[in-house]
Order: sequence, then structure tokens, then C-alpha cells
Amino acid sequence: MNLKEPSLQLEVVRFSSEKDSTNGLLFDITGDHREFLCYTLEDELRDQKIKGETRIPEGEYEITLRTFGGFHDRYKTRFADIHVGMLWVRDVPEFSDILIHCGNTDEDTSGCLLVGDSQENNQITKDGFIGKSTQAYKRIYPRIAEAIECGENVTITYKTI
Repeated sequence: MNLKEPSLQLEVVRFSSEKDSTNGLLFDITGDHREFLCYTLEDELRDQKIKGETRIPEGEYEITLRTFGGFHDRYKTRFADIHVGMLWVRDVPEFSDILIHCGNTDEDTSGCLLVGDSQENNQITKDGFIGKSTQAYKRIYPRIAEAIECGENVTITYKTI
């Protein structure tokens, strides 16, 4: 995928992939700096995709706003003071409707990226666990949504270390 130079560039660094979940870190890597934003949790890595149980492939993807669907309707009420659309990770091969949203375990995601301000070791906690998810979402969402609304190109890169 050839994306134009991003105005806001996010990066997910996956550092622990276990049977049921993947732990990671979300950074803003725009320009010459690297700023830690929050912890992440995703489904596990699989050789063969299983719908709702597989993390998305490594790569760079564009983020846009999605203003339809169940998550959007719920978040319009839940986050009425900031919500303008779901953060939608676009054009992921073999996946659709990949969002960045709140949640606590791999049971709360179907390939989406969960964000939080605390995280437990997924080598110990079977489904993985990410805490203070709403707090993290409310902190990172406005910056990302505002960039998109201003017409900036926002990308997210997923990589594993």
C-alpha cells in the first residue's frame, strides 16, 4: 500500500504474543519524536485467520473516521463531548471494520485494537488484560480525531519485536 506522507503517524509495537492475546504499546512517532501514548491489546497471531479471533497483519494502514454502525452509535452517547466517529483502521487485507476502541480482554475485540493505561502480563493472564481503557481512550482520541477532521493523513503501523 502506498500512502502519502502522514501528518500524524502512530505505531503499535507488539512485544508479547501468546495463545489468546497480544500485548503492545502505542506510540506517536510523527516527525523526529517518539511519544508513548498507551498500552494495547489485540487478538492472537494465527497462521490461518479465524474470524473475530485473529490480530491484523503487520503493516501500515490509514485511519479515518467511521460514522455508522453499532460502536459509533454507542460511543456517540458514551463519549458525547468528544466523539465524532470511530477510529477506523482501513484497507486491512482479509479484515473489515477494524476499530480502535475500549475493552479489557481479548474477548472484547474481534481483530480491533484495544487501548488502556495499564496492562497485565499475558503470559500469566490467559485472555490478556488491559485496564483503565476508557481513561486512555478519552486521552488519545481527541488528538487523532482532530487530525483526521482537519484533513491530515493519519496512519498506524503495526510491528512486532
